[in-house]
Amino acid sequence: MVGTELALLKVKRLQNKRGKQNMKKTFISGATALMLAGGLLAGCSSGETTSEPAETNNSSEEVQKTGLETKFATIATGGASGPYNIIATALAETYAQTYGVNSKTQTTGASVENINLMAQGKVEMAFVMSDVLSEAVNGIGNFSEKVENVQQIAALYPNYVQVVTSKKSGIKTLADLKGKRIAVGAQNSGVEVNARNLLNGHGITYDDIKVDYLGYAEAADALKSGKLDAAFLTSGIPNSSLMELEQGFDLQLVTIEEENVKKIAADQSYFIPMVIPAGTYGNEEDVPTAAIMNALVVRSDLSESDVYELTKTFFENLDALGNAHQAAKDISLEKAQQGLVAPMHPGAKKYYDEQ
Repeated sequence: MVGTELALLKVKRLQNKRGKQNMKKTFISGATALMLAGGLLAGCSSGETTSEPAETNNSSEEVQKTGLETKFATIATGGASGPYNIIATALAETYAQTYGVNSKTQTTGASVENINLMAQGKVEMAFVMSDVLSEAVNGIGNFSEKVENVQQIAALYPNYVQVVTSKKSGIKTLADLKGKRIAVGAQNSGVEVNARNLLNGHGITYDDIKVDYLGYAEAADALKSGKLDAAFLTSGIPNSSLMELEQGFDLQLVTIEEENVKKIAADQSYFIPMVIPAGTYGNEEDVPTAAIMNALVVRSDLSESDVYELTKTFFENLDALGNAHQAAKDISLEKAQQGLVAPMHPGAKKYYDEQ
């Protein structure tokens, strides 16, 4: 409004000074001044509108600068309470913020479903267990033919086979599971695959037990209510469902002896003997068990440049992923190429070659 008043005052002064002969010119000048002042005011009142194109251009330039060709980076995970989903949620947020892509997680029945989703082109990335990935690339077990559209970015952290029962059950080892009602994980999940393989390695088939296909949270609830004798929960440690179960339940971990794991690993090399450390779930001593490395995989048809960027950002944000879930603290660049069971994507290889 100040600009408008000044313009009108100028007109009045000119009128008084020059008289009637210059009125026409004065009015023209005044109208021009009014138009200019009005334009300034309009510019002030519509600042948001004029700034939007600049923001859009900057955003566009920023996305273009990253060099990502894909518009999506959906990550298939597992159950909502599992480490896969917790770590992947933090990773998806990082991808979205860094690249401006639509990155989110998809909760699933875990490894087998994740591989199938990748084969169908429905997700770009996935967390899977190495035993399932090995089956997929070789076309065995849960896969009637080789899955071609999957390549590995990295070996991640160990998934510990956590076989849980109650202290009053009398179950100490896998051999004690015969005739019992056992949760073996969601059907066709990585948990279910390694449970079946470990049981077979101990001379136990599904015909020898009563099988329930339950995920982490459901298995923990069923143990607490007395509907199960034992359950397989294979994940990074600690597992949040077991941490909750530990409160008010006489939780006991079942031993899988090292020599038995080594025998099974002769045919299934992804199994490695490890221990669940004392104090993880109130256990006073280390508990011997089997472990399988997790894998981060990507669709083979993603470009080399995209996978290079996704790999780079993954490793540059390991601290944040470790803060999301402590299992991610076992991921390291130095060990990421050890124990790969699928072909490495060229974009990941480019990143490793630079390091």
